[in-house]
Amino acid sequence: MAYDVTLITGDGTGPELAEAARKCVDATGVAINWDVQEAGIDVMERTGTPIPDSTIDSVRRTRCALKAPITTPVGTGFRSINVYLRQELGLYACVRPCKYYPGVRSYFSEVGVDIVIVRENTEDLYAGVEFEKGKPETEKLIEFINNLPSDRKIKTGFEETGVSIKPISVSGTERIVRCAFDYAQKNGRKKVTAVHKANIMKYSDGLYLATATEIAKDYPDIEFEERIVDNMCMQLVQKPELYDVIVLPNLYGDILSDLGAGLVGGLGVAPGANIGPEGAVFEATHGSAPKYKGLNKVNPTALILSGMLMLQHMGEVDASKRLEQAVADVIKEGKDVTYDLKPHRDDPTAVGTQEMADAICAKLRG
Repeated sequence: MAYDVTLITGDGTGPELAEAARKCVDATGVAINWDVQEAGIDVMERTGTPIPDSTIDSVRRTRCALKAPITTPVGTGFRSINVYLRQELGLYACVRPCKYYPGVRSYFSEVGVDIVIVRENTEDLYAGVEFEKGKPETEKLIEFINNLPSDRKIKTGFEETGVSIKPISVSGTERIVRCAFDYAQKNGRKKVTAVHKANIMKYSDGLYLATATEIAKDYPDIEFEERIVDNMCMQLVQKPELYDVIVLPNLYGDILSDLGAGLVGGLGVAPGANIGPEGAVFEATHGSAPKYKGLNKVNPTALILSGMLMLQHMGEVDASKRLEQAVADVIKEGKDVTYDLKPHRDDPTAVGTQEMADAICAKLRG
């Protein structure tokens, strides 16, 4: 059986990375019908939008997409193309494994970091409920808040104050925490850590923590603990080996997923999955690096590993394991890797994007 998958080629170095990831996924032997779609700066110049309706319609049809990096256009009214996709398609869970592969340069190479960040995608400050300084609606909001029977007031005037609203719901928390526990069960993980700032934000993060604690009771086979977000950052730098699956609200998840990527060598080796009830989008978590466009230079590992997560999501577990092992073997050998994976970035033996992908394909074909 062939799977229908949307391939969003992105912009900048995106098309090169998309081609590299596509050939590696195909080399596993899993049959894919690729529906190639565009998004980003290039298509916006032609159509006036960075996300054509045809791209969204394709993902709705296939319910599965592999997405190369996309540049968010500046000054166009688009806050973030990635955020738009997640909200438009209901992709409430962002799953970002942060795993060390021998051969990648990292200060934590001897630790064997292997954590999974599960981030809520739709609520919190990224819900985008914001009020701009100097606007009449901001004045009304501040006046409303300051007239409430509470000692919590906004003490600066509307003409100099911007306001963001941070919604966190029981239902939103329940589904992301269950996602984290279900992932732990399915993948043989032993512990889930909920991260929050409930000591300060008692009615948003406090609700998140209370809900997570209740949900944890439904999973007695998985250890549960909680950490305050600032302490969690210190803990990850001091002793990341103590952590397994970490579940967080949107903003903290965004920050800690980059911290986790830093532990294992950077965004170039950090895959990502955005999952919802109606489908999933798999993506590298780094940017589009437009200055390297067309140079066949950038590291394709993150998008190839995102393809590995896609295969796992499809139920093609053997293929996903073989692809991950092929990537790990090529990185460990250190011969056919891009410049950033060499001991020195100016190493003349570094290969290009496609050549590294070809080496991974060769491993898969044995």
